[in-house]
Amino acid sequence: MQFTERTVLVTGASRGIGRAIALALGRAGARVTVNYVQNSRAAEAVVQAIREEGGQAMMHGADVRDLDAVKSMVAATEDAFGPIDVLVNNAGVLDDTPVTFMTDEQWSRVLDVNLGGAFHTTKVVGKSMARRKKGRIINISSDAGLMGDMMRANYAAAKAGLVGLTKAVAREFAAAGVSVNAVAPGTIETDMIAGMRAAQREARLAQIPMKRFGTAEDVAAVVLFLASDEAGYVTGQVLSVDGGLRM
Repeated sequence: MQFTERTVLVTGASRGIGRAIALALGRAGARVTVNYVQNSRAAEAVVQAIREEGGQAMMHGADVRDLDAVKSMVAATEDAFGPIDVLVNNAGVLDDTPVTFMTDEQWSRVLDVNLGGAFHTTKVVGKSMARRKKGRIINISSDAGLMGDMMRANYAAAKAGLVGLTKAVAREFAAAGVSVNAVAPGTIETDMIAGMRAAQREARLAQIPMKRFGTAEDVAAVVLFLASDEAGYVTGQVLSVDGGLRM
């Protein structure tokens, strides 16, 4: 799967799953915009890693909750690399609390970043894709959005919302030749689970038929397929990368 002469925007790409996706697409020849919010040093490291392997990359700081910031990021990407061919909506946050203690601020922040951000980028980038009658949009959902998760009502609701957004936009864009799919990771070894207690890790592992947590690279490989020409007849789908958890 080659992405030479294709422009890619990956949101939340300075670390974790987003970083792995940006690196994988860069290695495959894509021109990659690495989006970040605060961690410019980590984003710069991703850009440098892509360039060291002969790829093209740039970084752009933008809060996807801000539509004007998204418009500026898209414009900067197009100025540097041309129209966006692949959009990966990966930006996300956690703010775990039992639902009865969850504040309106905690609820809104997680929904606004995880779901609202994908709406903003899809709205801006999708218009150009539909006009050009080509493009791929891949939303990073979660098994939490398909089966729920303790103390994550906000996160599960946002990720379930991404599934609905994926299917709705897939229907809208299908006739224009733009595919829209979602990837739903299970428990992946990233910073987000680094602080998980040993007992909690063991309990989670016991639920996974493959008896291991996934890696960011496991997720990136599925994203590459969905972004490729080989997946041209796949749209409106949700692919779980979870070791069989939701089997």
